[in-house]
Amino acid sequence: MPSCLAIFAHPDDVEYFAAGTMLQLAKRGWELHYFDLCAGNGGSVQMDGPTTATVRLAEAQEAARLLGAKFYPPVVNDMTLTFDIEVMRKVASVIRQSRADIVLTHALSDYMEDHMACARLATSAAFTHGMPNYDTVPPATPYAHDVTIYHAMPHGLCTPLRQKVRAGLYVDVAPVQDQARQALAAHASQKDWLDKSQGMDSYLHTLDKMSTAVGALSGKYALAQGWSRHLHLGYSAANIDPLRSALGSDCMIDAVYEAALEKPFP
Repeated sequence: MPSCLAIFAHPDDVEYFAAGTMLQLAKRGWELHYFDLCAGNGGSVQMDGPTTATVRLAEAQEAARLLGAKFYPPVVNDMTLTFDIEVMRKVASVIRQSRADIVLTHALSDYMEDHMACARLATSAAFTHGMPNYDTVPPATPYAHDVTIYHAMPHGLCTPLRQKVRAGLYVDVAPVQDQARQALAAHASQKDWLDKSQGMDSYLHTLDKMSTAVGALSGKYALAQGWSRHLHLGYSAANIDPLRSALGSDCMIDAVYEAALEKPFP
């Protein structure tokens, strides 16, 4: 069974950026894996940090259950995520445990540091998936088959310098949006936090607004998630696109994005 691993920074990031795509893969027989690197302890104006982390751990576990995904516990607290070798060993272990064919993660350039550090850790850890001499924590057996990394759209659909961003590939998430919304609703503690800290009028409504905005970029889908495929060198033997191959008519390539790319050697 092919395997998709979502590696994101905080509890609820998977739901906002990747759940629709994951559910589309699950409909086609893919195995799902869910990994938040940060505990979410910073995400409250009502509870202290340890209490918040405990609550958000339970919420994330329930969200993963609703998505039908295997859950992996976080490894650091919020705003402490850096490109650290010991953290990378833990991320590499989860990648090997999941035997991921596809890794979904944040954009390399995003609005906050945890997101960007998560993307760097995911890409570097995936690079070691077949290296028997690279030690992981806990130890996990390396595997040789191809891995393809896809980066989500950045929050706000722009870089930290306010430059607009297009995706290389768009996934139609309208058929699974209700289920993705149910998974996001498991993060009930985030309603007040996101209202007050980031001006989100409703965290569930925000999911729909994000999906609608990306759908408009696609020019085809009412609700969509956007992805940019990482260079294959070091990860797979060929320049493959397993997300497109798996989803067929439920995804589309952005011709403008692709036309602007440099072509690597095969």
